[in-house]
Amino acid sequence: MFATEKLIKMALEEDLGSGDVTTLSTVPPGTAARALIKAKQECVAAGIQVLGLVFRTLDPSLEIKDMVADGDRLKAGESIMAVSGNALSILMAERVALNFVQRLCGVATLTSRFVSAVEGSQAEIVDTRKTTPGWRSLEKYAVQVGGARNHRHGLFDGILIKDNHIRAAGTITDAVAHAQRLAPHGLKIEVEAADLNEVKEAVRAGADIILLDNMDEALLRESVAFVRDGFPAVKLEASGGIVLDNVAQVAACGVDFISVGALTHSAPAIDISLDLVS
Repeated sequence: MFATEKLIKMALEEDLGSGDVTTLSTVPPGTAARALIKAKQECVAAGIQVLGLVFRTLDPSLEIKDMVADGDRLKAGESIMAVSGNALSILMAERVALNFVQRLCGVATLTSRFVSAVEGSQAEIVDTRKTTPGWRSLEKYAVQVGGARNHRHGLFDGILIKDNHIRAAGTITDAVAHAQRLAPHGLKIEVEAADLNEVKEAVRAGADIILLDNMDEALLRESVAFVRDGFPAVKLEASGGIVLDNVAQVAACGVDFISVGALTHSAPAIDISLDLVS
């Protein structure tokens, strides 16, 4: 929460600068107001506490009434929150507050669509590190609200040996051996593989998870069959080029995880409005 508070303060300072000249020049001091925040399209609610925190950060005297909770499925026109108090404060916080909640609802909504698309399979949808700088904790939280799992949070809490690591180390076998010897105790070793030969080398080297990178359906099925037959403890993750139109086909190949960068780097913001009411 501390990181979120810092992010909110930075966003408010960025927007307000030396002061909201429009609001200060048009609204008399002491004017009281009540605002309703509404979803203008269907979505999954996420970031409701963050939404309220923006208003409270700018003016702790504002009264906030939550009308929904994170994870609720909202209809177009449904009220999310009521804010009452100083009109100047409400109007000054409006844009920043909406920016946060629109973004987080967008991530949760897109995530829920991917999760629904693979329902009935053994595959779980996971996110990636392709997040907005400074927003990672919030966006990964929204992914959870949408029903998916988080992959590693950063470079510090998971080992993922990718193509450039392999080039620098020499071979997949060399890279895995180095990781087994030098990595922090308890961390699983995941290795990216682009073809069946790399899959075979990775599992024989002792990888715990294989990331099947940008493979077509035939190669995915072949890789899954090889690993399931001889290395049943190894987990399999599909990644690369995965969209809503093909995620069910990828899941049907028998992988354990499907990582989708689009959950955080391409989720469209949800249309949410704030209107003063009498």
